[in-house]
Amino acid sequence: MAATLSRRTLDGKVALVTGAASGIGRAIAVRYAWQGAATIFADLNEVGGAVAAEEAARKGGRAKFVRTDVSKAAECERAVNEALSAFGALHILVNCAGVIRRASVTELSEEDWDLVMDTNAKSVFLASRAAMPHLAATRGNIVNIASGWGLAAGPRAAAYCASKAAVVLLTKAMAIDHGPQGVRVNCICPGDTDTAMLRSEARQIGQQESEFLADAARRPLRRIGRPEEIADAAVFLASDAAQFITGTALVVDGGGLA
Repeated sequence: MAATLSRRTLDGKVALVTGAASGIGRAIAVRYAWQGAATIFADLNEVGGAVAAEEAARKGGRAKFVRTDVSKAAECERAVNEALSAFGALHILVNCAGVIRRASVTELSEEDWDLVMDTNAKSVFLASRAAMPHLAATRGNIVNIASGWGLAAGPRAAAYCASKAAVVLLTKAMAIDHGPQGVRVNCICPGDTDTAMLRSEARQIGQQESEFLADAARRPLRRIGRPEEIADAAVFLASDAAQFITGTALVVDGGGLA
């Protein structure tokens, strides 16, 4: 069991988490609600998003699911407005929606390039732009979910690496631009984490899942991460314990990049 943080770290906050129907995004949204934040679960997956929000509510959290296509400006704005309407303010934005297509530039279709860049990078711009005036009003913060492959590239993942590198530098740029308004902007760079998206990579590159996961575990801690461990880092960065941290890329990868 990964939980290590005390309960109610985010009491009184309102959070919007994209990609909240599954994987790391779901773990963050549920953990935020458990930590006291009223949380909007935003995702294109209506069934998964609603189930995740219900899970948070069963644990005593305030949660609402909002169907959101994060590649569309109007839908990002609607998700922000739902947070304001349902909970009265916005203190935290987590940009976690993401996809991966394992391919080199010669293998990659233009459609898949656009899908990855729109979901992983453009969405951060759109949601952050919609949220920023409200975060400035509350002196809130943004936590972006990048990747270790946003800092060091990997094989047959050209679009994914490009998109996550964009998230890292966009994080730093927004931290510079909006720090004077009291808005902190940070990102987390996870290593391989046990999610459906990670397991899908084995199929994409034609490798047995067991072999793929064994390769992914070849890092100093000798295992892949758990979504809840990334969620713990996201709670810390969003909390008052991190109030002098902005513009940073926090690597949470079991030592993989080391």
